[in-house]
Amino acid sequence: MRVTSTVTAQRGFFSSMFPDWNRDGTLAEYAAVEARNLTPLPGDVDLTVGASLPTSGLTAWQGLFEHGRLQAGQSVLVHGAARGVGSMVTQFAHAAGAYVIGTGRAADRQMALDFGAKEFVDLDNASLEAVGGVDLVFDVIGGDIGNRSARLVRAGGTLVTIAGPPEARPADGLAIDFVVVSDRAQPSEVVQRVRDRRLRTVIGNVATLDDAVAAFNPTERIKGKTTIRVRP
Repeated sequence: MRVTSTVTAQRGFFSSMFPDWNRDGTLAEYAAVEARNLTPLPGDVDLTVGASLPTSGLTAWQGLFEHGRLQAGQSVLVHGAARGVGSMVTQFAHAAGAYVIGTGRAADRQMALDFGAKEFVDLDNASLEAVGGVDLVFDVIGGDIGNRSARLVRAGGTLVTIAGPPEARPADGLAIDFVVVSDRAQPSEVVQRVRDRRLRTVIGNVATLDDAVAAFNPTERIKGKTTIRVRP
């Protein structure tokens, strides 16, 4: 899953996530954003890094801690563990004291391990079922992977997904499909972790506003978030 961001921030503030869902559309030089959706961006955080944080950071945070109710010592299966949302899920879960199992393609293995995963499953060449039971699954893929992942959730565990309503549910657990919401306090925690070097972002292609269409339709797979820089 590729999530895009737009650098429309001025020094000092950035949108804590994005304008409300009924006000989408930030590929513009100016955008009206309600004050409740703004969070201070410290001057020592690069604007491009700041733009990469809200959507992925809040999605990871809310999925793990609000919906998944992650606790230290639990096991977490993170799909796309080296990608935009998944990389932050991996880092948050690791920092919270969870045992993290990441998935992705073979080329993602080392990055996922660097982010804190203890194990890695190459979805193209390894058996997902070999993971065994886990307390929490964070799914960003859906489809067959999501269905198979539901069967890995232990009794009392949770499948959290941002890939749409799950077709399969854990036999004795919860399945939660959620949409991230704007929050004024949570981004401050995410930004502080960047400042403390406890959180790294995966920035892929940084393009200008004029090149936005091409950036959103790449000819090859891009690792990390595609970010549009509105002004030089």
